[in-house]
Amino acid sequence: MNTNFTPPVARHAPVLLAIVGLCALLETVFTLADTPFADFSVLRRTAMVYGAFWPGLLGGWDEVFPGQRFTMFLSHAFLHGGFLHMAFNMLILLGLGREAVLRLGQGGVLLLFVLSAVGGGAVYGLLSTSDAPMLGASGAVFGFFGASVYWNIQARRARGLSIEQPIRLTLGLVVMNVILWALVGGMLAWQAHLGGFITGALLARVVTPTPGHRHRVRSGTR
Repeated sequence: MNTNFTPPVARHAPVLLAIVGLCALLETVFTLADTPFADFSVLRRTAMVYGAFWPGLLGGWDEVFPGQRFTMFLSHAFLHGGFLHMAFNMLILLGLGREAVLRLGQGGVLLLFVLSAVGGGAVYGLLSTSDAPMLGASGAVFGFFGASVYWNIQARRARGLSIEQPIRLTLGLVVMNVILWALVGGMLAWQAHLGGFITGALLARVVTPTPGHRHRVRSGTR
């Protein structure tokens, strides 16, 4: 009988790869449907109607289907405004996902993605003054940023080091949002980014209160 723990390995959880694969598949289908050869752009518009986050639904708009005002808090994270938008979000998600897998495991990574997407939608609905739809996984991605910053601060404090570096990273994210907001003429869901970041940091604080709290994988028993 082998009861040793297998050392943590920095790898992507299948659940994270499944999320990325689903987002990539959907956007690929929509992108191909938008080409002149297919001329089926109604597919993307229909997906937006059913799956995007519509602030108006929180203010009395009629739902397209029962429960839409609840499902949109998560469904918006799987839809994107274009292939580059999707690819940018997914690459960042994969980059940040390795540490999340080590600290949280597969179930924790899924929980982080879902709650950060919901948190991003909630803050967007609370702070946005626009009725325009919001879509994209950036709220969830910023949840991974929030968790990563928390873990960095946690590790530095445990070793008696300065937390200046993670603070600078956070300020850099703020500056990046301001620049992008200006470049796209205000069409940036910074509220979702803020909500996702706070949700991810809070989740990391609750689930991993000390550096020693991390996902463990047992080796097989014979």
